[in-house]
Amino acid sequence: MNEEQRTALVTGASRGIGAACARRLARDGFNVAINYRSDSSRQAAEELREELERDCGVRAVCVRGDVAGFESAKDMVAAAVEQLGRLDVLVNNAGITQDGLLMRMSEEQFERVVDTNLGGTFNCMRHAVPIMCKQRYGRIVNISSVVGERGNAGQANYAASKAGIIGLTLATAKEIGGRGVTVNAVAPGFIETDMTAALDEKAVAALTGHISLKRLGAVDDVAAAVAFLASDDASYITGQVLGVDGGISL
Repeated sequence: MNEEQRTALVTGASRGIGAACARRLARDGFNVAINYRSDSSRQAAEELREELERDCGVRAVCVRGDVAGFESAKDMVAAAVEQLGRLDVLVNNAGITQDGLLMRMSEEQFERVVDTNLGGTFNCMRHAVPIMCKQRYGRIVNISSVVGERGNAGQANYAASKAGIIGLTLATAKEIGGRGVTVNAVAPGFIETDMTAALDEKAVAALTGHISLKRLGAVDDVAAAVAFLASDDASYITGQVLGVDGGISL
């Protein structure tokens, strides 16, 4: 496949890790569909689209959709394929947090996080997998978390959703490997994003004290791992969980 044919859809791509993944894939020659959910993120998505087309010389489009909705995800995937011609890579990045101790967590808090993070990953995979299997080529990279592997106090909903993504990744990798489609997960540790920016210095120091590399990760660290798993260099890798956590899981 030449570079002009390669296309990627990145969910939750208007900022943070999603935007970094879109930038890296564009630099690697992929045409990119940038998913965003609401009016508040539309401008950032459009600005990213212009940046990718200007700086990377690829085609980029914005596709609106709420991954938590089955039909919305279906329409989003269809729009990406309609505008870019095919779908070779799906990066399931969209996710939310609503932290709180389990004994105080409402049903709505639990369901909203699980529906968006795990349900959204399922929804997008459900609609992308038939396309990839038909063309007998595809790369699916799901963004999980070290929290999904180790747990974290105050994040029962988030941990459950990210652990579920790992199970979904492993099961689907076994189902569709024979169709030329790989399915892997990336499990970031603590990354410098809008969420970690809200932490005070004491909290950051406490976190980095448990990280072997003694620093928070950068969004580009995660994007590099995603780009590798999306590349032809990773053609014999499937059903794996790649930790990008600076050694916090050791």
